[in-house]
Amino acid sequence: MSKDIQELVIGIPRGMSYYGNYPFWYGFFSSLGFKIILSDPTTKQTMSDGSALVITETCLPIKIYLGHIINLINKGVKNIFVPSLQSIAPKIYNCSKIRGLPDLVRNVVKGDFNIIEPTLDKSVKNQGLYTFLKEAVLPFGITNFDEIKKASKNGWRVYNNFLVMMRSGMSYKKALKYAIEGKVLIETPENAGMINVALISHGYNIYDERACMKIFDKLEHMGVNVYTALQLTEEQMNEGITSIGVHKYWANSDEMAGASGHYIKDNKIDGIITLNAFGCGPDSLMIESITRKAKEAGKPILSLTIDEHTGEAGFITRLEAFIDMLFRKKRLKIVNHIDINEEDFIPKTNVCETALKG
Repeated sequence: MSKDIQELVIGIPRGMSYYGNYPFWYGFFSSLGFKIILSDPTTKQTMSDGSALVITETCLPIKIYLGHIINLINKGVKNIFVPSLQSIAPKIYNCSKIRGLPDLVRNVVKGDFNIIEPTLDKSVKNQGLYTFLKEAVLPFGITNFDEIKKASKNGWRVYNNFLVMMRSGMSYKKALKYAIEGKVLIETPENAGMINVALISHGYNIYDERACMKIFDKLEHMGVNVYTALQLTEEQMNEGITSIGVHKYWANSDEMAGASGHYIKDNKIDGIITLNAFGCGPDSLMIESITRKAKEAGKPILSLTIDEHTGEAGFITRLEAFIDMLFRKKRLKIVNHIDINEEDFIPKTNVCETALKG
């Protein structure tokens, strides 16, 4: 390392690939002695700051991401990590907005900062992970390949620990916290509710509490157990993609296709909820395919669209109605086979007033 360790400071925005990749970034950068500064969790101001920089039709996750860049600049961070994730596997591409993030940030965000912009393109020869990682730390004077490989192994260790905990049924927040702390704890999910729902979307939509309006908390309060793509293995995801009948091409769409294809066939799942950001063309097409497959399988599905103007009251009302329907449908199945106390199966869907106060 040619620079003093105190100079190794990097800012990471809480947006886009952060929600899937941060455990790896944390393990990698911290192993090399970096101080990592995260932007603050998304707020209404974050959305407003990002929205002011782009045209209205830009999708919500990009607006949020730009808002997080502004937040880091306001914190005084000089070096901000904005990777260009072109292709995650041969001929498997990200959408154009993700691929062009560094160019977008460079052209719309004004301020005194440096963009750390390594390129990952596994569809191009000699553009693999190690090339990407070397580009990420080269601006800081780090060129020792053995150090980079060692840091990469630490990144994978943290990331794999995170996945193990997610697949055990642990919440995203807890799994991320424990992984960063170097812990691996396995929790047996309580599954207190009688309804199981698969939530299908990208991590940056469902794990950003402001963007999704705390949908996990709302569903948990209604007595619902929630399942996501991060709880599935790669084999399960690939089987799901085959089940949906789509060809692997768009990385983000494959995430949704794999999870929905698996959960549509899973008999323990009572319904599917898709969460789509307004203005996302690839997701709109994918949700059409998911909806058709769900209807063919007789699996109830609710499609929700979010943007910076989405009202929480209407959002909750649609969730309440859908979950109420799932409760009634399941109750009918139970009533037809066994004697039950009907009061035991009254859904706890009266959350509108509490949520609006929060």
